[in-house]
Amino acid sequence: MERAAHPVGVTSVPAFDIVERGGADGGGIGGALGSGRRGGQEREQQNGAQGHGSGVLVERSRLEVIHYATGGGGVSKRAAGSREGCHISPSGSTPIIGHRVTPHTSQEAPVAVKKSAGSSAGKAKAESDRKLQREAEGRRKQTEKSKPNRESAVQAGERRQPEPPFPKQHLQKPGLESELEPRPRYLAPEYRGSGKLEDKVALITGGDSGIGRSVAVLFAREGADVAIVYLSEDEDAKETARAVEAEGRRALLIPGDVTDPEFCREAVDQTVGELDRLDILVNNAAFQEHAESLEDITDEQLDRTFRTNIYGYFYMARAALPHLQEGSSIINCGSVTGIEGSKDLLDYSATKGAIHTFTKSLAQNLNDRGIRVNCVAPGPVWTPLNPADQDAEKVAKFGSDVPMKRPAQPEEVAPAFVFLAAPVCSSYISGEVLPVLGGQTSG
Repeated sequence: MERAAHPVGVTSVPAFDIVERGGADGGGIGGALGSGRRGGQEREQQNGAQGHGSGVLVERSRLEVIHYATGGGGVSKRAAGSREGCHISPSGSTPIIGHRVTPHTSQEAPVAVKKSAGSSAGKAKAESDRKLQREAEGRRKQTEKSKPNRESAVQAGERRQPEPPFPKQHLQKPGLESELEPRPRYLAPEYRGSGKLEDKVALITGGDSGIGRSVAVLFAREGADVAIVYLSEDEDAKETARAVEAEGRRALLIPGDVTDPEFCREAVDQTVGELDRLDILVNNAAFQEHAESLEDITDEQLDRTFRTNIYGYFYMARAALPHLQEGSSIINCGSVTGIEGSKDLLDYSATKGAIHTFTKSLAQNLNDRGIRVNCVAPGPVWTPLNPADQDAEKVAKFGSDVPMKRPAQPEEVAPAFVFLAAPVCSSYISGEVLPVLGGQTSG
């Protein structure tokens, strides 16, 4: 007489595919998705007649597996609505386990799930993550309350620097620093010289105003004599010379146009003749003119921009090389526009990008001669260059779009030139472009 089967356990299992395993004597799971209902019935009959086997049915949904135990006789169990069942018939009175597999639905009673150590650890980790999240959110809220008002410009130096809005103004080219309001700051009173350039000689193009003027002053403060090449701004040039001499060093004024290769040779020869040597060349002279579109850039403007910003750098470097010894330095002035471009300065940006590449290439070319070549790439700097180029409305807001919300003053950029010029600071640095961008990160 066949004894009734009784459930001995319920397990909820995740399912991924259909797998079928048969016993050594031919038993197995019939039916299921791959074989069809008829195949399952045939295998049930075979299992009852031939003994017992084992099998696993895995379906692509959550399955409920109910275990039955019995002794003697075959057990065939298929619940209504199930995909398929399986029947494993024992031989003799050995208890067996059969499986009824049904899809788990939301209408069924909750299934008991045995928790593993991994499951408990996962829940603990999730709770720990949520705790960290709550703490971080609390800190952020507290930080927001105590955050300083950044509507004003960032002031990270020893003294407070001018910030926008500036007076509306427009200068006539090339732009006189004496006419700019507020006056650019170039003396760097907090900067203390320490003899980094003692008894060296530097030639600086565009040294009459702006960045070039401040570089001349700090070079002198570090012990160098300075030749100042400028276009025609005599008043500005004389003020720079007085500032250099106030540092106890010699100043030489050389007016002329760096787009003329013959003038560049003469300027170098005059420097060596009057100051006895040449150790440092700073290519800083520049020309720029904003334009709304490419069609607005005339051949004359394009030629002037490239001749000043690229040809002039080539001409001066070529003229200086015969006089530069091992340990000498060439420093070019690049720009953030040479890194990121500028939609309103197409030709100027192109020259600045070329200057950056010229710097790297010349550094490789002169490496064996022990002459270092580097570049400083500033962002917006309060000099006559932009007020002589842009309309008064834009000048009033100049520099407000960088993270520090203000342009640099020349005295904030000049120390980068000192660093690259002084072997004691940068003897292992060559071919580099050093951005000075007021917190802006370049690409």
